[in-house]
Amino acid sequence: MKFLIIRFSSIGDIVLTTPVIRCLKKQLVTAKVHYLTKASFQPILKANPYVDRIHTLKDNLDELIGELKKEDFDYVIDLHHNLRTWKVKRGLKKQAFSFDKLNIEKWLLTNFKINKLPDRHIVDRYLDTLKAFNIANDGAGLDYFIPADEELQPTDIPTSHQAGYIGLVIGAAHATKRLPLHKLETICKEARHPLILLGGPEDAETAKKLAAIDPIKIYNACGQFKLNESAALVRQAKMIVTHDTGLMHIAAAFKRPIISIWGNTVPEFGMYPYYGENYLFNYSLGSQRLFGDLPYQVMEIKGLSCRPCSKIGYDKCPKGHFKCMEQQPVDKIII
Repeated sequence: MKFLIIRFSSIGDIVLTTPVIRCLKKQLVTAKVHYLTKASFQPILKANPYVDRIHTLKDNLDELIGELKKEDFDYVIDLHHNLRTWKVKRGLKKQAFSFDKLNIEKWLLTNFKINKLPDRHIVDRYLDTLKAFNIANDGAGLDYFIPADEELQPTDIPTSHQAGYIGLVIGAAHATKRLPLHKLETICKEARHPLILLGGPEDAETAKKLAAIDPIKIYNACGQFKLNESAALVRQAKMIVTHDTGLMHIAAAFKRPIISIWGNTVPEFGMYPYYGENYLFNYSLGSQRLFGDLPYQVMEIKGLSCRPCSKIGYDKCPKGHFKCMEQQPVDKIII
């Protein structure tokens, strides 16, 4: 049985599909699992042992569909469910099972603050697409596999951080998901452990300002490492402090303790850190027990009439006050 799983983007969303890949491959032992995504996200799946082949989205969709037809898939598992995936499914003419994005429910929550969303993580909703094959959630959480040639070497980070550090993810796709600079500065000034700043090239200038606060305690890794190398930094961290980003989900895949900071988005969308039912959480930082029996802590300002304002985010606060981040109590974030 040959399956094509589709999820074009982005980092976090693709990581959240990994239980679908693993459960399908391990529970349906005859399955061949192919995955279609954007070329820029191929590194996320490159070393995944449960993926038999990766296909990448091309500018010419008809050309891509022609190539996929040659594979003669039995089933399509559509975990993106947009116009392009509809065209792929129509072109392949194979039985397809599609993820319900619950767009009406999300619209009600963002526009009228009426929450009709199910109290279920998106991972479980992704797995619903496999019900016809009697595939069950194995409780093992998310996967992330780093290729051997992209593993970090001890000399890739400063000696001052080799005994342990906290990863501080300063970036996010949209400004309304990110703490303001002055809040990040407070965290960096007051942190009692070495920090590694994580983010992309677009975060390099902000990271440069933060690293200047204490060049010994704070190491700027933004834009200096490829995606899988950044994932390795996440895996080695004692803890990850992060916005609602892809690196948050990578941290959960590695069972790292997480402080997740939420601005315009809300955990009710179903994309909070996911560890699976079988995790054993026994992390501490020095003599400090973290978060009781939970593997993560959510930092959010509840009760704001304007939140959530978007299921994705904006370049600036639509109301102008940015209370969802300006009111974040950074003293509770500092470790």
